[in-house]
Amino acid sequence: MNRLTLNVRRAVLAVLGLVWLFPTYLIIANAVRPADDYDPSDAVKPPSSLGLLDNVSQAWDRTAVGDTLLSTLLYSVVSPAVAVLLGALAGYAIVVLRLKHGFAWFVVIFAGTVVPFQMLLIPLFVGYSEVSLYDSQLGLIIIYSAINVPLAALVMRNFFGNVAVSIFEAARLDGASTFRIFWRIYLPLSSAALAAVFILEFTFVWNDLLFGLTLSQSETVRPVWAELSALTTDVYAGTPVPIALAAGLVVSLPTVVLFLATQRLFTRGLTLAQF
Repeated sequence: MNRLTLNVRRAVLAVLGLVWLFPTYLIIANAVRPADDYDPSDAVKPPSSLGLLDNVSQAWDRTAVGDTLLSTLLYSVVSPAVAVLLGALAGYAIVVLRLKHGFAWFVVIFAGTVVPFQMLLIPLFVGYSEVSLYDSQLGLIIIYSAINVPLAALVMRNFFGNVAVSIFEAARLDGASTFRIFWRIYLPLSSAALAAVFILEFTFVWNDLLFGLTLSQSETVRPVWAELSALTTDVYAGTPVPIALAAGLVVSLPTVVLFLATQRLFTRGLTLAQF
């Protein structure tokens, strides 16, 4: 590759990178500017002063963000943990225990990712209303766990397929039960893969809007993004754009911090799964 081609490639990549980062710049620039300094026709210019803390304070006063943050943390921790455990059990049964028609069962589990989530909203709303799960934390934990199981099953199936069968056979000869082998040997071996899936699913649940908006309404149950979406409705029609952007920016920080703090573990876990 000659020098001219290399320079052209770098220039193209730089331009594409700037295009990709431009929306992020708009969000940050308008989230940190004072609310009364926002002008839609001049949104690209850098802020003349900083008003992020004031914007966040106003968003906090206008919504029940405090209550919804606790609920969102509950969903984001419990549901991925349940999904990861169920996915690991499914992968263990299919690959290690060689479940009869195992691949067919895997297809059935993974088929849940084929249906767009939007198609599930009305059936879920009707079903949850009939069994008293609508607007309940248990109801949201169940749906978040269910929609995350297929990904966990895929990753753990791939991971367990790379573990030597002799480990299972040796443990069985020593008298260990199938569940004890799973709990004491296979789960510890797959800790990195489990962590990678948990991080992905934590991020998905934390950032969810559709299910939270459809299946909840009270402040103690509603996820944080569903609560913040109220800032853009008719009820809060007078909410300046910087306030809504600042609230969204701050609420996004936990997932960013989690990913940055665990990026090595995340990369290692997905590498071990060998997609």
